[in-house]
Amino acid sequence: MELSEQIKPQEIQSNIAIDCAKLMEDQVSKKTGITGLAFKAVYGALKGVSPNYIKEAIERLLPQVSVALDPIWKEGLATGDPFQYLVENNSTTADVILSVTDAKIEKSQNKIVKIAYNKVRPSVKGEVAEAIPGLTQILGNYIKI
Repeated sequence: MELSEQIKPQEIQSNIAIDCAKLMEDQVSKKTGITGLAFKAVYGALKGVSPNYIKEAIERLLPQVSVALDPIWKEGLATGDPFQYLVENNSTTADVILSVTDAKIEKSQNKIVKIAYNKVRPSVKGEVAEAIPGLTQILGNYIKI
């Protein structure tokens, strides 16, 4: 079954979004140096838009991200473990996720969000790729293969 079909129920999407927001916060909190300061500033700006902005943004993106990930998920199913396949192909997985977020940001009318995203976008692919194992653990809590 496609990933997008498995996460279609609103309750599952909401729970995944909550868990992904926590994953994101954990990743940002561990960042150090100049890059860490930049990520923390951007993250703080996004949280300043609204206390639940991160979770809500993730929840809005989930349907499109899951559809975009369906081809990789299908390839992973053919190998027997789509979760591991996403991890092993974390660079491609990150590109797919970011293609969705890039398109959303391009259309965004929220200048704070747009500026914040564009500041970190050049270095964010590595961060997303690094988060794929955590993402697959989260998905594994709600999806059975």
